Amino acid sequence: METPTKSNKIHIGRKISRIREIRGIKQDYLAVELGVSQQTISKIEQSEEVEDSTLEKIATVLGVTVEGIKNFSEEGIVNYFNTFNDEVTHSFNAYHGCTFNPLDKLMEALEANKDLYERLLASERDKTELLKKENQ
Repeated sequence: METPTKSNKIHIGRKISRIREIRGIKQDYLAVELGVSQQTISKIEQSEEVEDSTLEKIATVLGVTVEGIKNFSEEGIVNYFNTFNDEVTHSFNAYHGCTFNPLDKLMEALEANKDLYERLLASERDKTELLKKENQ
């Protein structure tokens, strides 16, 4: 009994499509940048193989390398972002760890401004009273 074998071929077109979607680029934009029609982009994204010269142009527009397209995987993206977030959180806490609540500091500044305003207002009232007394 023969078991069906799964193709080991890499479907470059699907990878291009997925990278384009992740980057927020529309087929129309990619088509304009490459000087082809949107239908051509659609055909490329349905193709299992793409010519190297076309792949290089697409990679440039997408802002990735040809190897980045060829080696692209959804799992790799998830792992990359998880690693990135872990590193950012770690480095933020290591170098910028807050030892205070920023909202408390904001409220303190607000109260200080309020006190300053009240003192300024009282000073202006005093000046007004002095001017009234001088004019009488």
